[in-house]
Amino acid sequence: MQRREFLQTSLGSALAAAVTASLPAQEKRKPKVLLRNAWQTVNIGDIGHTPGILTILEKHVPEIDVTLWPSSIGEGVEPLLLKRFPNLKIAKGKAEIDAAVKENDFLLHGSGSGFVAVKDVGRWQKETGKPYGIWGISHAPEISDVSKQLLSGAKFCYFRDGRSVSAMKKAGVTCPVMEFGPDGAFAVDLRNDALADKYLQESGLETGKFMCCIPRLRYTPYWLIKKDRPFDEKKHARNEEMKEHDNAPLRDAVIALVRETDMKVLVCPEDMSQMAVGKETIMDKLPADVAKRVVWRENYWLTDEALSVFVRSAGLFGNEMHSPIMCIGNGVPAIVCRFAEQTTKGWMWDDIGLKEWLFDHDFDEAHKGLTAAVLGIAKDPAGAKAKAAKAHAFVQERQRVMSESLKQALA
Repeated sequence: MQRREFLQTSLGSALAAAVTASLPAQEKRKPKVLLRNAWQTVNIGDIGHTPGILTILEKHVPEIDVTLWPSSIGEGVEPLLLKRFPNLKIAKGKAEIDAAVKENDFLLHGSGSGFVAVKDVGRWQKETGKPYGIWGISHAPEISDVSKQLLSGAKFCYFRDGRSVSAMKKAGVTCPVMEFGPDGAFAVDLRNDALADKYLQESGLETGKFMCCIPRLRYTPYWLIKKDRPFDEKKHARNEEMKEHDNAPLRDAVIALVRETDMKVLVCPEDMSQMAVGKETIMDKLPADVAKRVVWRENYWLTDEALSVFVRSAGLFGNEMHSPIMCIGNGVPAIVCRFAEQTTKGWMWDDIGLKEWLFDHDFDEAHKGLTAAVLGIAKDPAGAKAKAAKAHAFVQERQRVMSESLKQALA
């Protein structure tokens, strides 16, 4: 046995022993971790955070029992999770959540666009005094006193981009472990191969002979996809102002890809609003000769079908973040175009060694280099896959380090 494997195995055994050593024989049990995640279901990336983290825990910390404390697992997401993790406990409703808070030994805040469940972490700290940690979030430089106190009190804070790490250190957060820790969605391994194969056959797409393209607006128009969200005039105006600017480079890349290679293109969504965006900004503006080899996905899909399609593609490019994350986590080349409204999460591409596949719309970088990068993936698939694999290996090592921090915190 290698030294690292021995140490990991020993630490895992020590962890379980430490939690149960002082309990009466009839009460001895595995350490219990309460995962606060599953924020919403209108975006396959937000769905992906949870199964990604569960996969990491399954691989690196199998000696624990995990209970999920979700915000939303409707729209077919709950059966999706239980199919992959049949033993997963889910706390739903006030009584079950109250019981989970009392019974679990550790609270793990999962990946998100910020310190999403700050109120729940505050409750955990106040009511239980038990340890907690943060896994794979971004955070703006501005921070409230409450968030600063709670992050400082965590056993560890892993931020999914280096700029968030720097910002929190500068803000005075004093958590003992503050490092880069990848978004949980890198570890998603959900699949629905039957649905994917059926869709590709019906769409005339062949494995390895198409690339995926995901357009988006500056702000997700939640007022169109969530009944309780009022219309936001300011965000809508910003979307309209930047819509062509941000998606024209994608359209240019699609045109070049079709005309200069034998690839087809699938224009597809990451969230429920993007089918319409893809039709308006890309499909309806393509030259006739190009449109013949471009497929528009007109319906939303769940994470398992989407990922099964992504892994059959030659690569992905677009204005979204989590579809590229899931691609790299499964060895598929992926390009990210970012802008300020998306938070700092896009910079993780620089953190994991994919700076050449990162373009900033705020500085017109995509207008200058996106097409060449997309053609590079199409024309050198082996080289592109090797690049993706190197980034994935780095991510996997960070996942192992994050898991060790959890073990140590529990022990």
